[in-house]
This record gives sequence, C-alpha cells and structure tokens, in this order.
Amino acid sequence: MIFKVNYQETKLRNPKREDTEALYLEAESEVAARELVEQNTPYNIEFVQQIDGKYLEYEKTSADFKLVEFN
Repeated sequence: MIFKVNYQETKLRNPKREDTEALYLEAESEVAARELVEQNTPYNIEFVQQIDGKYLEYEKTSADFKLVEFN
C-alpha cells in the first residue's frame, strides 16, 4: 500500500501549516508507515493517509511524487 505522510521537518518548533511537507512510501499498514518515518527521520508527523485509486493517480502527476525507501 502507498501512504502519504504529512510532516514538519523538526519536532523543536510548533507546527505551521505553511511548513508542512509530504512524502510517499510503501508499507504494510498505517502503523508500519508511521514507524518507518519515526525510526528513520527527525520529522514531526502530522498525518498518515493511505492513498489509492484516482487519488494515487492524481498524486503521481505531481512533480514532487517520489516513493521514499528507508534502508
């Protein structure tokens, strides 16, 4: 499954909507996606959402769409 993770780059500042970034990754579940990001980045996760169907196709048209792989 593909997940879109909205996050702030640091946990040290209060979140600001204008600074929200997104990354896309493949994981077994929403919990697994959250764990991958928490273990491999310093990001402050705001929201994790499974994307599929037409929404996934729409996201793929974005220049920013790239699946992130953590080792």
